[in-house]
Amino acid sequence: MDDDELRAAAASLTDWYGTHARPLPWRQEITPYRVWISEIMLQQTRIEAVRPYFARFMREIPDVRALAAVPDERLLKLWEGLGYYSRARNLKKAAIVLCRDYGGELPPDYDRLLTLPGIGPYTAGAIAAIAYGLPVPAVDGNVMRVLARLTGDGTDVLSEAGKKHFFSVAQTMLPPDMPGRFDQALMELGETVCLPKGQPLCGECPLSAWCAARRDGRTEELPVRAKKKPRRTEQRTVCVAIVCGEDGVRRVLLHRRAEKGLLAGLWELPNILTDGDDSETAARRALPPGASVLRDGGELPQARHIFTHIEWHMSARLLYLPPFTLPPGFRAATADEVRERYPLPSAFRPYAALLPQILTD
Repeated sequence: MDDDELRAAAASLTDWYGTHARPLPWRQEITPYRVWISEIMLQQTRIEAVRPYFARFMREIPDVRALAAVPDERLLKLWEGLGYYSRARNLKKAAIVLCRDYGGELPPDYDRLLTLPGIGPYTAGAIAAIAYGLPVPAVDGNVMRVLARLTGDGTDVLSEAGKKHFFSVAQTMLPPDMPGRFDQALMELGETVCLPKGQPLCGECPLSAWCAARRDGRTEELPVRAKKKPRRTEQRTVCVAIVCGEDGVRRVLLHRRAEKGLLAGLWELPNILTDGDDSETAARRALPPGASVLRDGGELPQARHIFTHIEWHMSARLLYLPPFTLPPGFRAATADEVRERYPLPSAFRPYAALLPQILTD
């Protein structure tokens, strides 16, 4: 496609967006802060899942200064269930920089946005174009799928060369008088019409007259992605350890993970790599020094959780413990405290759901 064809396609796309844009909450009131938070939340997360998180986040942390001041544990609790918790930590790091260097406001400058923790080319482009009207494309996986099919281009979208190439294509298409509308239109098309896995709704697409993949029957082939390495599988045993307090209140034992690595700094149910042990032996190995077992409550349902590079296959055991002195890094929490205060990763959600009943039986 030549540049004139790309620009004609862009004009059709922006017209289509005017009547097909979904009324998403972050589009109803556009501010740099709301665009930033929504785009970070939407990374690797479905829109419908983000809606309630975004609403709650805006209620509790309405601006940059509030974000810079929020306690880490509360921030992570608000993020609980969204995954990729480094995103939340980087939000706060960036907010602190914004308060220190930019008066608590996101700068209307693409290059300066790129210097902030957790903000890459896509997010910087979205903030610059949608919030400030700067002529910068916002190119993510959905957008590259649209552009690869539109142009019939087999460049690997996961490669750095591919990202630069499709950024350049989007830059050529971008109308300088409505960059935010164009960027959102490309996002919308990729999310609702030009769907992945060879299932685009070509009959509903405003770009169908120009689309090379549709013309050549290549929608299943494009975009091209290099094969990823297979995920590593870990067999883990989770210990749901109930501490029977002297005050008569049952609490569940929680452990804080290391500050680096997978699920860094989050609270978890004690767990351990299973090394051929039965579930009771493995669960006991997951307990901290000083803990003893009052009663074995038996096995709990198995569960599985998929991370980007690792897949956990979990068995679980319910153990009841007498009171003991908790070592550093451990807490004993009530069901209300788990629900309101301590952020537990989604991996432990199947067992967290059992806690209200276990702790009151």
